[in-house]
Amino acid sequence: MKNRTLGQAHTPASSLGLGCMGMSEFYGASDDIQSHKTLQRAMELGINFWDTADTYGFGHNESLIGHFIAQGGPAVRKQLVIATKFGIVREPGKYERRIDNSPTYIRSACEASLRRLQVDTIDLYYCHRRNPEVPIEDMVGAMADLVHAGKVRQIGLSEVSPSTLRKAHAVYPIAALQSEYSLWAREPEYEMLQVCAELATSFVAYSPLGRAFLTGTFNTTSLAGNDFRKILPRMRGDAEATNRLLVEALGRFAAARGATNAQIALAWLLHKHPHVLPIPGTRRITYLEQNAAATDIVLSADDLARLDQMFAPDKVAGARYPDAGMVGIEPL
Repeated sequence: MKNRTLGQAHTPASSLGLGCMGMSEFYGASDDIQSHKTLQRAMELGINFWDTADTYGFGHNESLIGHFIAQGGPAVRKQLVIATKFGIVREPGKYERRIDNSPTYIRSACEASLRRLQVDTIDLYYCHRRNPEVPIEDMVGAMADLVHAGKVRQIGLSEVSPSTLRKAHAVYPIAALQSEYSLWAREPEYEMLQVCAELATSFVAYSPLGRAFLTGTFNTTSLAGNDFRKILPRMRGDAEATNRLLVEALGRFAAARGATNAQIALAWLLHKHPHVLPIPGTRRITYLEQNAAATDIVLSADDLARLDQMFAPDKVAGARYPDAGMVGIEPL
């Protein structure tokens, strides 16, 4: 697995990361034993950039990774680049959330994450969602204090606007900006990717496979009752039918090149910009291995242009999230 650098510190991180959220919540029942096997295989493949958050499974996701690190000891910890987040506060059983960016909360959330992860330092600490009622100077200042205290190595933001990124970066260097980016979520191309390049801020692309919809491997009618994709506008009704046609076209493109939909979607991201690090999530070793193979796929300029046109934004139907999921997301 080749590396890309993360932020101004040029921290080596695998060009393809691992989103761990689904190991704890949102995608049906989880299996900690299987998840540990997947984490182990990720290390064997050289996938060392792991993404979690305190809200995933209400702390379960961080604890899962923490147990894995504790079992492996210092040798395992040394190999990993762990990113986690604060800011989304939820109640069990509810999708709705509130956003807390207060310095007091940031400090307490960091301490709780350190305990669950069983580490002394978090490699990358994100503000998961932005609350504009808290001055950016106060929020980023509190995050910078964590760096100075040795509890955090670098800081990042998620789902903010280019203007917010610039303001935050003026307070303290922002190592990474995380937002949804994929064939069917192209908003970062309007301005954010260029701003990140200008500031030497890495762009971390979450949901690079459209929450598995782009893979063409699952049917929304068979999703578990607690799978949050059942409420996503792009996977419902007429929007789903429209988007399914795009996925079928991607399937034909991929098959002609002896690849899977997922591999082409990931290769597209890796070819588009050198400062982009996709973090596809999976609980299964089979999919993890298939995703890793995407780093070996070569796409030509014509291939990229065809894929750009195939998934032109005006061809994609439906919003990314329902209204509750848009809380704290700033327009790009």
